[in-house]
Amino acid sequence: MSQTHAAGAAAEGQRQRSARMDLHARIDTAMARAVALGQGGTPPARLAEALDYATAPGGARIRPTILTSVALACGDDRPALTDAAAAALELVHCASLVHDDLPCFDDAATRRGKPALHRAYGEPLAVLTGDSLIILAFEVLARAAPEDAQRAAQLVLTLAQRSGMPGGICAGQGWESEPQVDLAAYHRSKTGALFIAATQMGAIAAGHEPEPWFELGDRIGEAFQVADDLRDAVMDAEALGKPVGQDAAHGRPSAVAALGVEGAVARLRDTLAGAIASIPSCPGEAQLAKMVRMQSERIMPAAVRHLA
Repeated sequence: MSQTHAAGAAAEGQRQRSARMDLHARIDTAMARAVALGQGGTPPARLAEALDYATAPGGARIRPTILTSVALACGDDRPALTDAAAAALELVHCASLVHDDLPCFDDAATRRGKPALHRAYGEPLAVLTGDSLIILAFEVLARAAPEDAQRAAQLVLTLAQRSGMPGGICAGQGWESEPQVDLAAYHRSKTGALFIAATQMGAIAAGHEPEPWFELGDRIGEAFQVADDLRDAVMDAEALGKPVGQDAAHGRPSAVAALGVEGAVARLRDTLAGAIASIPSCPGEAQLAKMVRMQSERIMPAAVRHLA
């Protein structure tokens, strides 16, 4: 590689890192603003604290990152609406983690390297925290309606459809109680639903039709679920920041159980390739493809990268 080429590559790498930092700062600001809404007035102090505990530190913020990246690729002409959509989506995701960790589901001891919320605050406050975050998500979208009422209504509808029944994350949790599980439907609702919401809500916030963005979200969601199944099977709890071996312990459907480790890795690789190929035509298509590739590299567990 020539010195000129190397310098150009280094500059491009720095530009991409700066862009990611700006994006993360934007999302963190939107989240802080949203959580503050739930802590205003004279709230019960421990429940107000629990809202912070459930949402910060925020991990990778993958779903709002995808949403905002799609909006940017589509023009992002209503940035305040994009920010509200990103925060609302992340609030629902954080709520789902709080509920998922409860003793009636996974009974997880840790989440993101710290005690699960029900271990830190007790089960009643954990249930109330999850409920409060879900309701807060829709309040955030309602407050953004003056930006564009029609788009805001579409955002509310999309988030509701991907959160509840019959095709949202509630349905995904429900599949775990069925005697026979459709693995594709389970993955689509449990994990895929909020990724579909991410791509479609990003498009809606920027004034684009949501339907062409379904496939991208669906494929990203499937990839993340397969990657999560692999992490649960091949990583340790310290590295992952939460309990491992949960799929086997709870008898849950899993790509690893159905396909084996090598088969799951092959499924992940093919799904990610399909995700990149499915990106709809838009002004920022090339940059969006780079973002998907970057996320693809991040989710592949290091222990199985040699199989990819």
